[in-house]
Amino acid sequence: MTDIIERITESGTGEQAPADGELTPYVAPLPVPPVLRPASVDVRHETEIALRPTWVRLHPQLPPTLMWGYDGQVPGPTIEVRRGQRVRIAWTNRIPEGGEYPVTAVEVPARTPGTPPATTEPGREGVVPNADVAALPAWSVTHLHGAQTGGGNDGWADNAVGHGDAQLSEYPNEHQAVQWWYHDHAMNITRWNVQTGLYGTYLLRDDEEDALHLPCGEREIPLLLADRNLDTDEDGRLNGRLLHKTVIVQQQNPETGKPVTLPFTGPYTTVNGRIWPYADVADGWYRFRLVNASNARIYDLVLVDEDDNPVPGVVHQIGSDGGLLPRPVPIDFDSAMPTLTAAPAERFDLLVDFRGLASKKLRLVNKGRAQAPGVPDPVSDVRYPAVMEFRVHESGESDDFRLPEVLSGSFRRLTHDIPHGHRLIVLTPPGTKGAGGHPEIWEMTEVEDATGIQLPADGIVQVTGQDGTTKTYRRGARTFNDGLGFTIAEGSYEQWSFLNLAPIVHPMHIHLADFQLMGRDPYNVSGFDPTVGGTRTPITFNPATQLPLAPNEHGYKDVFRVPGSQILRVMGRFDGAYGRFMYHCHLLEHEDMGMMRPFVVMPPEAMKFDHGAGHEGHEGHTG
Repeated sequence: MTDIIERITESGTGEQAPADGELTPYVAPLPVPPVLRPASVDVRHETEIALRPTWVRLHPQLPPTLMWGYDGQVPGPTIEVRRGQRVRIAWTNRIPEGGEYPVTAVEVPARTPGTPPATTEPGREGVVPNADVAALPAWSVTHLHGAQTGGGNDGWADNAVGHGDAQLSEYPNEHQAVQWWYHDHAMNITRWNVQTGLYGTYLLRDDEEDALHLPCGEREIPLLLADRNLDTDEDGRLNGRLLHKTVIVQQQNPETGKPVTLPFTGPYTTVNGRIWPYADVADGWYRFRLVNASNARIYDLVLVDEDDNPVPGVVHQIGSDGGLLPRPVPIDFDSAMPTLTAAPAERFDLLVDFRGLASKKLRLVNKGRAQAPGVPDPVSDVRYPAVMEFRVHESGESDDFRLPEVLSGSFRRLTHDIPHGHRLIVLTPPGTKGAGGHPEIWEMTEVEDATGIQLPADGIVQVTGQDGTTKTYRRGARTFNDGLGFTIAEGSYEQWSFLNLAPIVHPMHIHLADFQLMGRDPYNVSGFDPTVGGTRTPITFNPATQLPLAPNEHGYKDVFRVPGSQILRVMGRFDGAYGRFMYHCHLLEHEDMGMMRPFVVMPPEAMKFDHGAGHEGHEGHTG
């Protein structure tokens, strides 16, 4: 198939794929995935969604790209159900055995600091592709991200299936109206499988949402963002081949002997599977269901006019990962919220008011750190800020929709008065002792009597909290295959505190439960010594820096950004299902490299007979 791709050099418009990678933006219409409404479960019926290879035209100037898709589509169909409608889906692997793996993977050397990173450019730069990735079979398991369903239906990473086999999952859909999404979750290779095209969105409706009379039908559009890179042929022209290109930051880790790389980010942004598309919209209200389906790119989105000036007052966020927000949040791209920041797997339910903007062209762009919106910032890994364009036409009709002042009367804010347990999870720097050059998740247990511990010590972390009390914690687990750490009683509330010791932002995702953010606390983490694997001096609360929650972080979420030098506290209830689940960093490269851990939810009555595994750390408290 590679030979076929390389022979196709002409686009449908008669243009050749450019040698410099400079594709023309906003020349392809935005595709909208078809809607699939599964039948309710009975003893005879299940809905099959087949994984199949497909050829996708990512851009009119490119030849077709080999990809894998749910029902042979990239992204997969938008699945739509009603609250309480139990459905059963057979995710069937119909990808032929022995077929070509769609992704070429290379690792390229890092460049001089201050120059554009290699990830901003297409092509392999003469590096030989990873033969082990090229030899991967079609081995996949689907996770319905956000769903409350039993562990056997959740898409456990080891339970991937091969050609001809099916993963049968049942979803109760007993949840408030929400946007979930589905994607591959196969152990060790999620980063490449998702890049092949294995992702789609899932909408759950209910009566509370219906009563708002939000824009619907053609005026409700999913926007699935995913960055991509492309390979080039011997003439330097884009050949359409998917390229997973990462940068080596350590040529040979002393513990593993292998290179250490940064997570993947690509120069080209796709929306619903097309690079930089345009959407024709009327001068009225629209609802956009946005999800960042990228491996690792965090978008800082801004809506701008044709002169790259931010457009205030037209974008309102009404929902996040777990459903409707209590009230609409204006996204005005001002000093209070200069961008709409979207980490991988976060979802945003947006209302956009195009009234009064007829004949205008508005663009959604990704803002680099150093430049103004819409301006390329290659040094910050934003070579192409383009995301998509909206072309507003005059409809000749009035739109009488009015933005509600209150969205969800059923929303209830969680408080510390609710009886709850505590967990402390430490996110370590890549160079930490024993980590093989990659960041890890450490599950911590409070040490009641630390007098016999000689500090510093591997796996021992001391934290001085806001009240001035210093507590000592011992690492209980650090890799996915370590012993079970967390066993949770179904129906119970827990607060999980994520302490990030590294400068990178980790978007953490916990399966099964919805959470509310309780607070962001700044800490001085300089006391942690990666060479020892523990603290020389306590990590200390830093009152000089206040970290208020963003206005759009006050709803239910299942993905939460944890910046460095910070403890993020989240609280949620683990209800509605039993089984073994996972939590992990949603930078897919980190997830695949071991930044993922299991937990178990079981009936509280059964926990009385537990042998003790999984209870350590339950009373560990930070804030």
